[in-house]
Amino acid sequence: MVTLILVRHGRSTANTAGVLAGRTPGVHLDERGVEQAAALPGRLAAVPLALAVTSPQERCRETLGPLLAARPGLELRTDERVAECDYGDWSGRKLGELADDPLMTVVQQHPSAAAFPGGESLRAMQARAVDAVRDWNARVAAEHGEDAAYLVCTHGDIIKSLVADALGLHLDHFQRIHAEPCSVTAIRYTSTRPFLLRLGDTGELGFLESRRGRRTDAAATGTDPAPEGNAVVGGGAGAP
Repeated sequence: MVTLILVRHGRSTANTAGVLAGRTPGVHLDERGVEQAAALPGRLAAVPLALAVTSPQERCRETLGPLLAARPGLELRTDERVAECDYGDWSGRKLGELADDPLMTVVQQHPSAAAFPGGESLRAMQARAVDAVRDWNARVAAEHGEDAAYLVCTHGDIIKSLVADALGLHLDHFQRIHAEPCSVTAIRYTSTRPFLLRLGDTGELGFLESRRGRRTDAAATGTDPAPEGNAVVGGGAGAP
């Protein structure tokens, strides 16, 4: 079947503030996120795209702005099913403050049982995202052919849940997956199984060198959004 190009939105003001944005309106790309979005057309220049689908959140639409400008004929559709997870009462709160909430242990170690107060469960989030991708796969294949590729700009936890599904992993393993801001993940779907072609590709490896020092600094100042061994809920700010 078709190839799905998943793009996580560029780094946002909430990412750098250590805030779990969720669906809070008015969260935009920060300066680095704008630079990442500007580089996206060049990174995808060799990839013919049948269409683009976006989460309704502003940071995703802003990420696709330069790509749409570079490809004026590219169709853009918005799909609520690839919107950010509804974190409910957790939305807009500092990740450092949420680290001590008993629910965080469930989110980290047994995410298939995690449901956010006033929001949705991670299980429901994955189900709607997988349904969206399967629907778009069929539509793109029917309208553009089995070899077509299309793009979905969405969020860290959505991408992680889709990768887990493609790899046949239980949702309880999805916290082992990570997607940097504005990273590209590619999944090719066939009639028998999906193939993960790229995961979290940013075109750079400098974050591997910088991660140790950044974590040490964050721990010293009390701003670390995820203690050692934990995943950053929402995806985090990525490499500096």
